Amino acid sequence: MKPIGLGLAGARYGARMHLGNYAALPPGLLEVRGVCSRTRETGEALAREAKIPFVTQDFDALLARPDIDVIDVCLPPALHHEFAIRAAAAGKHIIMEKPLTGYFGEPGDPEPIGRHVSRQKMWAGAMRNAEAVRAAVRAHGVRFCYAENWVYAPPIAKMRRLIAAAKGSVLELRAEENHSGSNSVYSREWKATGGGALLRMGVHSVGTCLHLKQWEGQLRRGQGFRPVAVTADTADLVHSDASERARAAGAHQWISSNPVDVENWANLVIRFDDGSRATVLVSDAGLGGLNTRVSAYLTDGVIKANMTGNDAIETYAPDPAVFAGEYFTEKLETKAGWNRPSCDEDWFRGFAQEIADFTAAIREGREPFAGIDLAVDCVNVIYAGYLSAAEGRRVDLP
Repeated sequence: MKPIGLGLAGARYGARMHLGNYAALPPGLLEVRGVCSRTRETGEALAREAKIPFVTQDFDALLARPDIDVIDVCLPPALHHEFAIRAAAAGKHIIMEKPLTGYFGEPGDPEPIGRHVSRQKMWAGAMRNAEAVRAAVRAHGVRFCYAENWVYAPPIAKMRRLIAAAKGSVLELRAEENHSGSNSVYSREWKATGGGALLRMGVHSVGTCLHLKQWEGQLRRGQGFRPVAVTADTADLVHSDASERARAAGAHQWISSNPVDVENWANLVIRFDDGSRATVLVSDAGLGGLNTRVSAYLTDGVIKANMTGNDAIETYAPDPAVFAGEYFTEKLETKAGWNRPSCDEDWFRGFAQEIADFTAAIREGREPFAGIDLAVDCVNVIYAGYLSAAEGRRVDLP
């Protein structure tokens, strides 16, 4: 079979991360043949580094190339649904970074929209965008590969096998992610990202909990367990009275998160149709580097998966400059003191596995392990969570 031809939409952090995992694929499976960037300088810089032969600022020019079979959308979330629909209409398969989409404002919305637009309106708008992508994917018969790396991570894969071996029921899932601030310059405003920590970070935890209950239901009864209600709370902790008091006292500001109209902390509880629960906790105000964990509490056991902070390697340095030349882990504030550098962060967190599955799914004409339905469900649950937090009540899912 000929190599898959891939075109990148975007040339910054997400695109570079994906490129590293494409490079790790066996030769002859996939070739990156083009990149579209809003600024030509950024696109050309990436093309030189990765030896990509075609660079453009015109997405239609990328779509028009017959040697490109799939578009990898590595753009700010506000552009996701539009670019996905255009790619599907052009007959291109889609690889989409999380989240699928959200609500980003409409003409007449007062700004900043995160402070003024009702969450009910946001939920309806986000679902219109999500369902429009799903309709386009189905209408044009293309594969939609949802880049939810957690469901591909080896610890979660082992969790699935352990659940199957235990034969009991999952009564509760607990999923969390925290660090001290996003890499994205767009993360501060709702109109660019569609929300704050709950959407941008919580989509991993929510997606994994939905996936595990769907998978468990298929295993136990031939039909996935579905989410039926959501209860949530959100906050901007770095602009709280507690943070202001610390600043006034002269405390060092390690946390880089600085929202305009989005939350940087959220707690969400999902109720499933079998009566079980999932609890999601995310924070952009947590020091100590990236922390990602999922725990499953079964009727006959407990399983805890840790995708970061493992102790295969441990270091100590009184001066952070001692190991300055070597990468440790994402979002780590300092290399001083005791630390646990990741041996292979992309593999352990599932990035390598998701790219391998997407490539195989496109070549074999099958659905990927993480696809359009999981992506849409995540948007639905998270925006129901935003409504719940705003109105202080449980929200039932349609």
